Amino acid sequence: MNITFVIGGARSGKSSFALREASKMQGQKAYMATAEALDREMKERIAKHKEERGTDWETCEEPVKIAETLKGIRDKYTVIVIDCLTLWLSNLVCNNVDCKKGIDDFIGVLRNVRAIHESPLPDSKLFIVSNEVGMGIVPDNELARRFRDFAGYLNQQVAGIADEVYLVTAGVPLKIK
Repeated sequence: MNITFVIGGARSGKSSFALREASKMQGQKAYMATAEALDREMKERIAKHKEERGTDWETCEEPVKIAETLKGIRDKYTVIVIDCLTLWLSNLVCNNVDCKKGIDDFIGVLRNVRAIHESPLPDSKLFIVSNEVGMGIVPDNELARRFRDFAGYLNQQVAGIADEVYLVTAGVPLKIK
């Protein structure tokens, strides 16, 4: 399975870019959403995104157990989009899950996905979307700094495994790997 990592700031166009590229592929498509509809605005946002994806996409909502979910669906779809890792990381923090273990488990699954060459879907592709949170100021509290540090670690690990990495800013994708 080929892995493409798409990173950028909030509202940079990274999710749109990943979906546009993934939609070009034929076959079964899965969208793994890590967001939770915890308030009215987020419920509306999620509904809008589902409608924009259309009926070609099967939505899999998984806020915490993305490693296990990816293991379970990787051989069923030609293309999978995971959106987004920083929301997932936030869910780990809010649910008092060991972030380092969660990240390492996810990275282990990604390494396994990359190593499988005899996949039943040899031309399959995984798009992973994440926010770049390390380009701003140093946060003023311990929790925010810990989150930023885990996000940086997570993004570096995923970028290291990925076949391609794109940085999206102002809606413009720049291939950096």
